[in-house]
Amino acid sequence: MLGGAAAASALAGCGSGGDSDGGPAKSQEPPRAAPPGQPSASASASAAPDPSRGSAEPRPLYLGTYTSAEGGGKGIGIASYDPASGRITGRGTITGVQDPSYLAVHPDGGTLYAVNERERGAVTAVRLSDGKVLGGRPTGGAHTCHLSVHPGGRWLLSADYGSGSVAVHPIAASGAIGERTDRVTHSRPAPRSGQQGPHAHQFITAPDGGHVLAVDFGTDTVYSYRLDERAGTLLEVAQAHTRAGAGPRHLTFHPGGRYAYLADEADDSVAVCAYEPSSGRLTIGRPQSTGAKADTNYPAQLAVTPDGGYAFLANRGDNTLARYAVEADGARLRLLGTVPVEGDFPRQIALSPDGGLLFAANQRSGTVSVFRVDGTDGELRLAGEPFASPVAVCALPL
Repeated sequence: MLGGAAAASALAGCGSGGDSDGGPAKSQEPPRAAPPGQPSASASASAAPDPSRGSAEPRPLYLGTYTSAEGGGKGIGIASYDPASGRITGRGTITGVQDPSYLAVHPDGGTLYAVNERERGAVTAVRLSDGKVLGGRPTGGAHTCHLSVHPGGRWLLSADYGSGSVAVHPIAASGAIGERTDRVTHSRPAPRSGQQGPHAHQFITAPDGGHVLAVDFGTDTVYSYRLDERAGTLLEVAQAHTRAGAGPRHLTFHPGGRYAYLADEADDSVAVCAYEPSSGRLTIGRPQSTGAKADTNYPAQLAVTPDGGYAFLANRGDNTLARYAVEADGARLRLLGTVPVEGDFPRQIALSPDGGLLFAANQRSGTVSVFRVDGTDGELRLAGEPFASPVAVCALPL
């Protein structure tokens, strides 16, 4: 089980692709093993701040984008943030990584992983000490939109939106990615006619470490698997179904590990889910309001404070952040209200490891908004002007 900064890094959402996201046109160019990058001289410096919580030193921040989109970035953005003020300072770019729309970090903090959200999906590893691109591996699917690192640090989990599949890759001691050990395409239950096939949106490990869960927008299902940690293979053990047409996108666990919160993109709702560690079974509760007032709204994901007291939701379309009080040890969400995100189409949100700051990556405005989180009441207060970042779809604070 991950704790502290490692847990936030490996499981924090960085947004994933979808039909409603307004992402780039899907390229037909096959992915290549990424060549050695040419990061700026500040690439190694960005990983230098001491990782201890509460440090007054600047902390690293990595930014995902679409390199194939008009006005998009050139690779993975490197930045730092002030833990007290929330101010972001740009440090450069790690080049040689195509369409890195989602990012995750190894539990030891030494390697960054990025999806390559292209027609032929892939995942890429970057060594953070010097910004060197260690190479990529194909997932075997299309439009890889999400990835996470298993808590033991030996397996990389990824989700392919275009093909509705999930994949497992081994991670070497160097942080490099090995050849794929398993791939599963979601075919049961069959997607409804309007959902155009399976669309895997997320693949994460439950807090107890015993099961890995995949969220599929196209089949309205969350799949629970056991991961064989020797062979890197998957065994399905349970399915949890939303109401028809809900379009589940991202699942976020409460720190207690017995409850999780599901953002349903298609029907603009969220749900509290009960999780049973012994079986891996998830039970999805009734739909709840996102607080959005706009006619069209696509909730992206939730983030939960480290103490489990509050949850926040990114509302794309309404362009707000919804605030919830978490009650009954995680079993209830109570909507407190919404605040403007001060950007357009907040694709992803993430909390700093100590929970004191919330970062929102605003895809259409090309900005990252930062909010101070009041630990006593969950209030969000904008921390200065949003930071300009081309087609910002992921912000990963360490």
